[in-house]
Order: sequence, then C-alpha cells, then structure tokens
Amino acid sequence: MSQAGEFLTRGTVWLALTLYVGGEFARRRVVGVQASACSSNAGRWLNTAGCAAFLAHVVCAFHFYHSWSHTVAYAATARQTAELTGWDYGFGLYINYLFAVVWFADAVWSWMTPTYAARPAWVTRAIRAFFWFMIFNGAVVFAQAPLRAFGLLLSLALIVCWWPARFRPGSSMR
Repeated sequence: MSQAGEFLTRGTVWLALTLYVGGEFARRRVVGVQASACSSNAGRWLNTAGCAAFLAHVVCAFHFYHSWSHTVAYAATARQTAELTGWDYGFGLYINYLFAVVWFADAVWSWMTPTYAARPAWVTRAIRAFFWFMIFNGAVVFAQAPLRAFGLLLSLALIVCWWPARFRPGSSMR
C-alpha cells in the first residue's frame, strides 16, 4: 500500500463525511422560518460533493486496498469486524454498498425534483438515522484512535443539527 493510496482512501472518506455534515447544517431550518433557498442550495451542493467524495473513497478502497476484488473486500471487512467484535462476518460490506446507493439516490433526488424538501418526514428521518449509524460506526467504532475524536465530533454535530427541529412549534420534524 502506497502512502498516496492510503491518503487518498482515508482522505476522501473524511472529506465526504465532513461535507455531509456541512450540507446538513446548511439545509437546517432556522427557528420559526424555513431556511432560505440559498442555504438549501448550498446544502444540496455540499451533500452532492460529499456523495462524490464518498464514491471516490469506494473507488480508492477497491483500487488501493482490495485489488478490485469483492471477495478480498469482503474478507477484509470480515477480518476488521472479527478484530473488533469477535464475529468473523463481512456482511458490513453490503451495508456499505447500500450506504453508497442511498446517498447517491438521495443526492440525485435533491436535484431532480422540487418535491425533495416536501418529502415525508419519515423518509428524511429514516435516511438520517441510517447515515448517522453508518457515520458513527465508520468514523468512531471502526476508526483509528487519532481520528475517532473527529468522528465523534461529526456524529455529535449531526445530532445538534437535527435535534432542535424536533421541538420547535409548528415543526414538521425534518
């Protein structure tokens, strides 16, 4: 593994997560009023850039770590899971594939339809819960010790970003 390959693989995922959190803050509703179109548009751009960075991370991981082999990636995921939990199970790789598909679909949806902001609250909450779960596991649970603190900061930032909307009068709980 080259240092450049490791830097690109790790750097793209941390960039992706940071952009996602920034996008969520940009899209956040201001107390009592809906966020401006400008902040909503900035959030969409940040989210899309984060998605692109995450897809670049997947490409880098498969290129630099797994030699473009799903079997090797599955075995590596199983090994990492076993080291942390004792379960020699690589199913987390499929969850990562799902994460990439959901993020891509969400980013495309945000650009393709004007009803994106008016989607059902349960859809928004389900996507956010899934993203938070993935970010927390990838950036805190499975991260190397020096970066765990940053992962925890990102995870907590999302909670701070999303939490107030649940308790504002007239909020749709998005």
